[in-house]
Amino acid sequence: MNLLALSWKNIINKPLSMVMSLILFGLGVGLISLLLLLNTQLEEKFEANLAEIDLVVGAKGSPLQLILASMYHIDAPTGNVSIEEVRPFLNPKHPLIETAIPLSLGDNHEGYRIIGTEPSFVDLYDGELAEGRMFSKVMDVVVGAGAAAEVGLTLGSSFKSSHGFVEDDNLIHDDAVPFQVVGILAPTGSVMDQLILTNTQSVWAVHDHETDDSSQEEVHDHEAEGHDHNHDHEEVLKPLVDYPDQEITSLLIKFRGRNYQALNMQRSINENTDMQAATPAIEINRLYSLIGVGAEALRWLAIIIVIVSGLSIFISLFSSLRDRRYEMALMRTMGGSQLFLFGMIVLEGVILAILGYVLGIALSHVGMELLAENLSESYRYSFTGWRFLEEEIYLLVGALGIGMIAALLPAIQASRTDIHETLSEG
Repeated sequence: MNLLALSWKNIINKPLSMVMSLILFGLGVGLISLLLLLNTQLEEKFEANLAEIDLVVGAKGSPLQLILASMYHIDAPTGNVSIEEVRPFLNPKHPLIETAIPLSLGDNHEGYRIIGTEPSFVDLYDGELAEGRMFSKVMDVVVGAGAAAEVGLTLGSSFKSSHGFVEDDNLIHDDAVPFQVVGILAPTGSVMDQLILTNTQSVWAVHDHETDDSSQEEVHDHEAEGHDHNHDHEEVLKPLVDYPDQEITSLLIKFRGRNYQALNMQRSINENTDMQAATPAIEINRLYSLIGVGAEALRWLAIIIVIVSGLSIFISLFSSLRDRRYEMALMRTMGGSQLFLFGMIVLEGVILAILGYVLGIALSHVGMELLAENLSESYRYSFTGWRFLEEEIYLLVGALGIGMIAALLPAIQASRTDIHETLSEG
């Protein structure tokens, strides 16, 4: 019988002890792996959705809430601001601002948020059209890849939006003109995949807030045309500054350069206007620090569980030596060397560590996949449990090290078994 087969036979000889050691080891490894998967994918989502935006301007309230609502679309907005208030930032000749992209939030379609904005919003995420064209008329929409796939929207599809961010048939704008899908975006891996984009005037039209009759006439003309988007004629929408009494939710700003005046803009807005400005990077770092406390506590808990499981392996192997002393003495008399006995015990510890690692990795990835489904339902963010990280290789090395260390002392004791004394006692 070879060394591996003999080690395996010794392990399964005490199934209860083996199962307890595996469960402890698997829980520790699984928790560490789950934290790695979750943290890695969360950081990637946060980084991808920063989109090099320097400042977000919106209504007074929580700056973190403003960032989460305007850039990550996982929270409610702090309120609205008037076009008149943000007019200076919409000036294309502003000396400090390279880009200012308006956002109007408030509606959804089957849980996917409808965002009133400008076509340049797509450029923030290096987005491209997979088919169709960009929205250019009132009630045109371009749909992100994820939203289109989940809802089943295709070119030419039409739908009516629901008020708020919760899917509820009772909140559908039945009296509004339907939106018409004119474009589908290619996947980007960013939040844009989960959004439905239109122009700001469409959002105003749905809520019947438009005070300028021209936009309403555009909507009615659009309806009278039977939603025919195959013609080449494109209606020209007026700039937002021509609607001073209307409101938007927020403004995404990119600076021309990071000079003193630009960096001082946030404080100036917060102190001298009824609006607030927030820096995405600062607020997300603040969020990291809030999440990090809990994640660090869980990480230490997982490490403690792994150490305890290593101790369990040590106790299991050490206690089994008493029952196996006679067996080991017989092995020595039959030609088994001290190195053979040493290797057999160490291999038992390594086998337990490998099995515990496999169990832990399986638990973490299945758990992440279940968590991904819940996150997708709640926040429309795509996560996956079927992704394997480089760090998990290091985790395997650590697991093997713990298994070997736990088996080291029992292995030394086994290799030093006194043949004559043990056989005479037997």
